[in-house]
Amino acid sequence: MSAMPACTTENLSVAYGTVPVLHQVDLRVPTGVVMGVVGPNGAGKSTLIAAMLGLVTPLTGRTRFFGRSLARVRRRVGYMPQATTVDWDFPTTVADVVTMGTYAALGPLRRPGRRERDRARDAMDQTGIADLARRQIGELSGGQRQRVFLARALAQGPELYVMDEPFQGIDAKSQQAIVAVLHRLREQGRTVVIVHHDLATVRDICDHVTLLNRRVVSSGPAQEAFTPEHIRAAYDVTAGDDAFLESI
Repeated sequence: MSAMPACTTENLSVAYGTVPVLHQVDLRVPTGVVMGVVGPNGAGKSTLIAAMLGLVTPLTGRTRFFGRSLARVRRRVGYMPQATTVDWDFPTTVADVVTMGTYAALGPLRRPGRRERDRARDAMDQTGIADLARRQIGELSGGQRQRVFLARALAQGPELYVMDEPFQGIDAKSQQAIVAVLHRLREQGRTVVIVHHDLATVRDICDHVTLLNRRVVSSGPAQEAFTPEHIRAAYDVTAGDDAFLESI
């Protein structure tokens, strides 16, 4: 892993109106890892991602990607939003959506050519959706939609992938396909940050973990940060409630 982290936040605080959501979050994401952002409902996981990417304005703090502002390295950062934020009735095909991942590198006056179509095709092959290329996105299942989003990010070719709940509401086949891609990205030296909610699968997917509950409870390699003590603290579970940890 490079000495330069893929992403850092410093003193990041966010509120919606008068309601505090994140409090002085300091985070360091090394390069070449799959980092899971984990915590209970309402912990601010998706808000953290949105604040990092400038989709919401923080009260305090800043985020740096590869040591720079997002505006200076935007092409090196790919974003996979929650599937629920997209209008799936929009009349477009899978291939069109995936090809959109190449637009940032084209500029405003160029149209996708053979190179961009090849990149989109390769991304669909990697995510196992090549056979869906001509399907309308409204016809897809939840798992297929998530794989389309992932393929679009792959077509962009960033160094850092930021994903909000990529495993939410998907089937086992799609989960296996996405996990395989994430691990392959890590092997290639790319970095992945995912918001994740299933404690039982954290260790199978992520090698680094940030436990969050409006503030950072722990962050680092999974064997150090994702411990019963830290999980109890993040989820406000008493030490005697071992049933909570049985499935982890």
